[in-house]
Amino acid sequence: MNTFIQDLRYGFRMLAKAPGVTIFALLALAFGIGANTAIFSVVNTVLLRPLPFKETDHLLKISLVQFQAGPRGSPLSPSDFLDFRAQNRNLEMATFATDTFNYSGSQAPEQVEGAWTTAGFFSTLGVSPMLGRGFLPNEDKADAERVVVLSEGFWRARYNADPQAIGRTITLSSRNYIIVGVMPARFQFPDHTVQLWAALPIEPPTRRGPYFMHGVLRFPATMSVEQARAELAEIAARIKATTPALPPDYGFVSIPLTEYLVGEVRPALLVLLGAVGLVLLIASLNVANLLLSRAVAREKEISIRAALGASRSRIVRQFLTENLLLACAGGGAGLLLAVWGIDLLRAFGPNNVPRLQDVTVDRWVLGWTALISLGSGILFGLAPAWHGTRLDLNSALKAGGRSTSESVGARRVRSFLVVAEVALAMMLLIGAGLLIRSFVSLQKVQPGFSSEQILTMQLRLPRAKYTELPQVATFYERLLERVKVLPGVQSAAIASSLPPNGLEVSDTFNVEGVLSANDASSPLGSVLFSSPGYFRTLGVPVLHGRDFNEHDTPTTPRVVIINETLARKYFPKASPLGKRFKQGGSDRTANPWMEIVGVVGDVKYEGLDIATAPAFYLPSRQVPIRGMNLVVSSSLPQAAVTAAIRAEVRKIDPELPVSRVNTMEKLVNESVAQPRFRTFLVGVFSAVAMLLAAIGIYGVVAYSVSQRTQEIGIRMALGALPRDVVRLVVRQGLSLTLIGAGVGVVGALVLTRVMSTLLFGVGASDPVTFAAISFLLILVALLASYIPARRAARLDPMKALGHAQ
Repeated sequence: MNTFIQDLRYGFRMLAKAPGVTIFALLALAFGIGANTAIFSVVNTVLLRPLPFKETDHLLKISLVQFQAGPRGSPLSPSDFLDFRAQNRNLEMATFATDTFNYSGSQAPEQVEGAWTTAGFFSTLGVSPMLGRGFLPNEDKADAERVVVLSEGFWRARYNADPQAIGRTITLSSRNYIIVGVMPARFQFPDHTVQLWAALPIEPPTRRGPYFMHGVLRFPATMSVEQARAELAEIAARIKATTPALPPDYGFVSIPLTEYLVGEVRPALLVLLGAVGLVLLIASLNVANLLLSRAVAREKEISIRAALGASRSRIVRQFLTENLLLACAGGGAGLLLAVWGIDLLRAFGPNNVPRLQDVTVDRWVLGWTALISLGSGILFGLAPAWHGTRLDLNSALKAGGRSTSESVGARRVRSFLVVAEVALAMMLLIGAGLLIRSFVSLQKVQPGFSSEQILTMQLRLPRAKYTELPQVATFYERLLERVKVLPGVQSAAIASSLPPNGLEVSDTFNVEGVLSANDASSPLGSVLFSSPGYFRTLGVPVLHGRDFNEHDTPTTPRVVIINETLARKYFPKASPLGKRFKQGGSDRTANPWMEIVGVVGDVKYEGLDIATAPAFYLPSRQVPIRGMNLVVSSSLPQAAVTAAIRAEVRKIDPELPVSRVNTMEKLVNESVAQPRFRTFLVGVFSAVAMLLAAIGIYGVVAYSVSQRTQEIGIRMALGALPRDVVRLVVRQGLSLTLIGAGVGVVGALVLTRVMSTLLFGVGASDPVTFAAISFLLILVALLASYIPARRAARLDPMKALGHAQ
C-alpha cells in the first residue's frame, strides 16, 4: 500500500512537471469519454432499459400484410379487430389509435394529445394504474359509459395530484367522461405526447375500412413467438373463411413491440455509439503517441531508477499508475461534459426519439464511464510502459546530459499509432460524408408543394356538439369566409392531412373498368379531404381537369380528384377524367361511385424519403369530417395572423380550441429533424477525429525533425535546398497518411454497410464520397507535415551541425 501511495505521489509530480502534455491529454480524453458517456446514456435509456410492461418479450405489434405495405404492414380496421376477437382462442389483443381531444377544463379551451384504446389495452400491456383502475371488458361497447385514464403528468398539472380526482367528470370534445385511473409517470405509450387514454366505442362496421388502428398482442408464457405467429396465421385463415371478399394475401404480420417502439432509431443510435467509440480510440492513440515521446525524454530518469535496482515490473507499474491517474481525471472531466451534453441532447434532439426526455446518468452509465476510462488508460499506457522496459541502460547513462535518440522500435510504434489514427479517422470521416450527402439528397426532394408563407393550424369539432355532418360543413364554410377576408391573407383552405408527415387515413379504392368491384382486388390509397382552393394555397399543380368548387355540394353528383401516381398507374394510356371511382372497394350502396374531375401533382404526405403512394381527394363539402387543418397563405407575421384567426374561431364557437399552429416551413424542417441531428453529431465527431489525426501526424513529424536536426544540417551543408528539406520531411508524414488512408478505406467499405439503412439517395460505397474524403485527409496531412517541414528548412546549418554535440 505504501508503494502504491508513493507511485501516486510521484505520478502527480510527473504530470505537474509537464503541464502542456497533461492538459492536452486531459482535453482529448475528456471529450472522448464525455461523448461516449452521453451517447451511451441515450442508448441505455432508449434501447437497453426495459419497457415498463410485464414480460415485454411476450408482446407483439400486429399489422396487416395486405396491400404490399412492407415488413411492418399496414394499420388494422375495426373489422379486423372484431374478427380477431371472435376467432381468437389463446391470444390477447388490444388496439389503439392516437387522436387529439378538446379539453374544456382550463381557462381557455385547448387540445390535448390522447389515444383511443379498446378495453383490454392496459391488461394486454401488463401495466396497472397508480390510482384507480383500467378499462373493464365491456367499456369499449358503443352504448357503454364514457371513461378515461389520465397520465401522471396531466393528473398532476390539471388536478394538482389530487387522489380524489378518481370518479370525477372531465369534459373532452364536448362529451363527459368519468376518470377511472391515473397511469404512473414511467408509462408513456405510444409516445411521451399522449396525456390520456379513452375507451374506444366500437360500433359494428358496414365495411372493412378505414384502416387506422394499431394492434398489440400478448401471447402466453407457455407459447413461443413462432407458435404465436402460427396461431395468428390460423386466425387469419378462419377470418378469410367467414369473409370471402378478403384479398388472397390477407393475414397478420407481427414484430416485437420493442422493435416497433425503438426499431427505427436503433441503427442511428448504434452508428452514433460506434462513432464516439472511434473518437475515444483515436484520442487514446494520440495520447499514447504523446506519452511515448515523453517516455523517450525520460530515458535517463528511468535508466537511473533501473540502475538503482528498480525492476521492470516496478517501472511498468509506475507508468501505468501515472496513466491511470490521467485516465481517471479525464473520466471525471468527461462525466461532467456528458451531463452537459445530455442536457443539450434533451433540449435540441428530435422529438420522435422515444424516451429521449428520460435520459439520465444512472449506475449503468457510471459503470460504462469507469470502464472506458480504465480501458483508455491501459490502452494509451501500453506504449510508454513497453518502451520503459526495453531501455539500453549503458547507452542511456552514457548520454549524460545530452538528449537521447529515439530507438528504431519506438519510431515504429509511433508510426503505427499514427497510421491507426488516420485509418480510424478515415472510416469516421467517410461515414460522416455519406450521411451529409444523404441529408443533402433528402433536402433536394421535391415535396410537391410550396412551404413559403404558409401557416397551418388544427381544429377538431366535437361529435357531441356537431352531431350532424351539415353542421360541420357549415362551420368550416363560415370560418373560411371570415379568414379569407382578413388583412394580408391571400388564400385559405382546409384539409384533413398535412404534408410532409401528416397522413391521417388510408382506405381501399376501386376504379371502374380497371379493377373488379370487390375487396379482393382493391388496392390501398391515401384518403384526403380538402376544400376548394387547397391546391392553390399550397402551390400544388392541377395537371388535368379542375379543382373542387362551390358547386360540389352534398346535393350534386359526387366527385373525386386523384394524384399523379394513381393516374399514372391505373390510367397509363387514357385520360382518367370522367371515369368512375369508388372509396372502399366493395360494390355497396354505402359507397357511391364518384366522377374523377381532376388530377393533381404528387404530394409527400408520408415523409420526404417515402415513395409517393396513390392518393385521392374528396371535397370537404360533400364529405364533411370534424377534424381538419386550416391552411392559410399570408405575408403577415405568424403571430398576427394566428391571433386574428383565433378571434374569428371564438366568434363562431367560443369553446373550440385552435392547436398545432405551425408554419409549413417548420413542418418540413421537423420532418428531417432526425437525419439532420445524427448527421450533425457524426459530423462533429468526425471533425474532432480529423483534428486529432492531424495533431498526431504533426507530432510524429515534428519529433522526427527534432531527432534528425544534425542530419538535416549535414544535408544543407552539402548543398540541399530548403525545398529539398521540405520534401524530405513532408514525405514522411504523407507516407504514414497514405498507408492509414488505405487501411481506413478498406475498413470503411465494411463498416458503412451497417449504416446503409440510414442513407438516402447515395450508396454505402459511394465512390465520390470515398474520393473526396481521401483527398481531404491527405490535404490535412500535408498541412500538418508542412508546418514542421518549413521550420526544418529554416535551420542554420552551422547550428544544426553542432546539435547534440
